[in-house]
Amino acid sequence: MAMDIDSLVRRNKDDLAVLEQHLGYRFTDLRLLQKALIHSSFAFEQAQIDKNNEILEFLGDAVLDLVIGHTLCKRYPDMREGELTRLRSSLVNETHLASMARDLSLGDYLCLGKGEDASNGRNKSSILSCAYEAVIGAIFEDSNYLTVETIVCHFFVPAMAAKKEELLMADSKSRLQEALQEKFYEAPSYRIDLEEGPSHQKVFTVSVLFRGEALGTGSGLPKKRRSSGRRQRHSIFWKM
Repeated sequence: MAMDIDSLVRRNKDDLAVLEQHLGYRFTDLRLLQKALIHSSFAFEQAQIDKNNEILEFLGDAVLDLVIGHTLCKRYPDMREGELTRLRSSLVNETHLASMARDLSLGDYLCLGKGEDASNGRNKSSILSCAYEAVIGAIFEDSNYLTVETIVCHFFVPAMAAKKEELLMADSKSRLQEALQEKFYEAPSYRIDLEEGPSHQKVFTVSVLFRGEALGTGSGLPKKRRSSGRRQRHSIFWKM
């Protein structure tokens, strides 16, 4: 028997109330939260193709980009546009959003088709991340920008500093090259000073040089990168 949104809300009212507590927001229209939890596989089985969370997901994606982008600009006014873009991407990518959805146990509240449910759909990162965006979209639809900004910041701000540090460490080589190119129109060079250890776990000591001077020296293991259809290449990352 097909179920409409109102029927689902009545059936799931207690569960939705628990989720509202986890979100820190009480819906005026509980149907919006329910719709955010309806996967397309469930809607298809219920012969209500248009009653799924895809439009709310689209809206939530835009809301997250705006709120997080705005928050990053206020918190890190000295960061460049490219760095802000990469930092925002690290916060709103599928992996991070799915992790935040798992923190809310969002998978427990999803309406999935029988096949999707049987194939562990409640724990799939793609489904969880989309559902998280849909929930954010539902909150925005039910309230206003300031309300959804407060909620998004509550969940995302604690991760911003750590993500920023990860970004700066991973991108230190590119940032140095960009800075020198911009100021002096020249790029640095790199010199391997020492190789130690067995061949499968060599430790490299490397210096970064600019105009004949060593700007810094560090050591570490090589990081393997795999290019599609090509052999592995090695690049070295170190702390200055």
